[in-house]
Amino acid sequence: MDTRYDYQFLEDKIYEKWDKSGFFNPDVCVKKGVARKNAKKFSIVLPPPNVTGNLHIGHAAMLAIEDIMVRYARMNGFKTLWIPGTDHAAIATQAKVESNIYKKEGRTRHDMGREEFLKRVEEFAQESHDNIVRQVKKMGSSVDWSREAYTLDEKRSLAVRTAFKRMYDEGLIYKGARIVNWDPKMQTTVSDDELEYIEEKVPFYYLKFGPFIIGTARPETKFGDKYVVMHPDDKRYAKYRDGEKLEVEWINGPIMATVIKDKAVDMKFGTGVMTITPWHDATDFEIAERRRLDKEQVIDQYGKLLPLAGEFAGLHISKARPLIAEKFKERGLLQKAEENYTHNVAVNQRGGGRIEPQIKEQWFVDVNREFLLKKSKIKGIKSGEKTTLKKMMKAAVKNGQIKILPKRFEKVYFHWIDNLRDWCISRQIWYGHRIPVWYKSNSKTRNQKSKTSKDIYAGVKPPKGGGWEQDPDTLDTWFSSGIWTFSTLGWPKETKDFLEFHPTSVLETGYDILFFWVARMILMSGYLLGEVPFEKVYLHGLVRDAQGRKMSKSLGNTIDPLSMSEMYGADAVRLSLVIGSAPGNDIKISEDKIRGYRNFATKIWNASRFVLLNYSETRTKPKFTADDKKRIAEVKDLKKRVSRYLDKFDFNRAGDSLYHYFWDIFADKAIESFKPRLNSDNQPDRAAAQETVMRMLREQIKMLHPFMPFVTEEIWGLLPGNEGKLLMVEKWK
Repeated sequence: MDTRYDYQFLEDKIYEKWDKSGFFNPDVCVKKGVARKNAKKFSIVLPPPNVTGNLHIGHAAMLAIEDIMVRYARMNGFKTLWIPGTDHAAIATQAKVESNIYKKEGRTRHDMGREEFLKRVEEFAQESHDNIVRQVKKMGSSVDWSREAYTLDEKRSLAVRTAFKRMYDEGLIYKGARIVNWDPKMQTTVSDDELEYIEEKVPFYYLKFGPFIIGTARPETKFGDKYVVMHPDDKRYAKYRDGEKLEVEWINGPIMATVIKDKAVDMKFGTGVMTITPWHDATDFEIAERRRLDKEQVIDQYGKLLPLAGEFAGLHISKARPLIAEKFKERGLLQKAEENYTHNVAVNQRGGGRIEPQIKEQWFVDVNREFLLKKSKIKGIKSGEKTTLKKMMKAAVKNGQIKILPKRFEKVYFHWIDNLRDWCISRQIWYGHRIPVWYKSNSKTRNQKSKTSKDIYAGVKPPKGGGWEQDPDTLDTWFSSGIWTFSTLGWPKETKDFLEFHPTSVLETGYDILFFWVARMILMSGYLLGEVPFEKVYLHGLVRDAQGRKMSKSLGNTIDPLSMSEMYGADAVRLSLVIGSAPGNDIKISEDKIRGYRNFATKIWNASRFVLLNYSETRTKPKFTADDKKRIAEVKDLKKRVSRYLDKFDFNRAGDSLYHYFWDIFADKAIESFKPRLNSDNQPDRAAAQETVMRMLREQIKMLHPFMPFVTEEIWGLLPGNEGKLLMVEKWK
């Protein structure tokens, strides 16, 4: 055994040995007797990383946690499947490529044309994919590469088109005009999860609207305001009646305003009264929809004011805002303005554009429409019973069929479902799954909901005959991600994998996408299959720096898991991301912490080397002392405790227990206490000491394997009787 554990040389060599063995594949495990044919199943899908570049430290945490689950299940004899894959991440990938092309060539995608641009995107995505695969392997992830999937490959494309067609025919997918997150820069709708909020300090204006005072940070939207809304229980405005008409002076002259009494108004905020801008605000839109109010567009899709704004028409809102405020002042309608008002502004996380809510005709999934669920395995929803997507999503968790860990996130999930709106699934970009709907000439102006119109065709395959034009929009990335647990298993065909491994055992992901991904997977699986996509959801926290700050390039506190692995070994990176990380809680990470667990890997190597150097096989029957038996029993108790923790997904306490026992008890105390006997002339006593220490080591190496697979695999192969054997398929018990 070498004096030093050379992880830089050994890790790649060990991973190659695992990969060549075929044991990442559950079918091989059965064939070679590692798992029985009728063994319990454990299946998990890798949350697919976006093909936009390198994996970050959050991905490394995800890989470490999931690999612990998988290796533990495999060692317990489960027929274990971990499916890898990547996500085309439409908006993120297109934005990245567009930016790169413009910087290097000064061209836009429109200059290139759709076909050439998509070719460039696919080349970029392939390079990113190859890099991601290399990083996943570097982290020691024991995924089944023979089943690797991509959200935009042909098999997944077929699944997406099939899902769309079924939901469209059921009336759950429709085209209609609703308010959406609009990015004027990228000229596309954006999902809620692709938004980030930045703080901005702006003036806050108090404007006179007849007898009322209203507050706003966006005076440029007020040209279309002709409704004044207040809570029906607000005594300050009791004299005003719902529907009452009032003539008020406004920015472009007198208008007729209508009083609306609505419980959506917060009486405690500001003056308790507000005007609404239904075209450019989601809350206002909901009020207008509910009360069937008029909606007027003030700002166009490029962020410029329309003719309704009078002399400001054609100006960008950023330039027009102070000019509009000045006009309010000139007309005597500005009561006061407070400077440095701090509010959050939504921007497209991927493209950087500031979001301008707009009413747009888009494709939506109707979450409130009733449909007949023909076959149901969801508790609380009977086969042949009418339900809605919202009810179905709620039932799956409420009835305990899906358990969310930590449990406190169930309340967050239910709150989100209760407030769920129709899901906008169309994007005005070129990269992604193109919407499988075709139109005849002039058909776009007709009723898009009509199933009888011969000018609209939705299908898995293109329509026959000429004159058809496919919808130019693409689907929201989360639509294809929503079917990930079963599209990766061969659906829409009922393949052997699909029948055997679905529903999957657990979904492990970050708590920040509980709504955006987890809930949508429950939605898609429930409708398309009549069953849940997974039995458990394990939510890990965000990885932050040593000071608890979010990692960002601007702060200079990002940690690259690949470079850390090269410096300190993948085992050290993995353990640093597990110990100290409770489910659903954020974890602090630093280079010092990683370095500390590199020292632990060294400790394991040195202790193992000492045991091996002081071990000699003998036929002498060892005479175990009471202390020997106590030490052996101690390790057995440790295994029981670690097993309980792992069964409960408490990886933090499992890893911490192993770390402290090996370092504090085994290496620092037990080995020291055995040293005199290891050199004893009393052969039976020496044999007992050697055997005791070896048994303790073997069991700990086995228990540490899911956490630190590389160093433990190398040591295992050097232990007596293990030549040619792989630790990754040794029995846990």
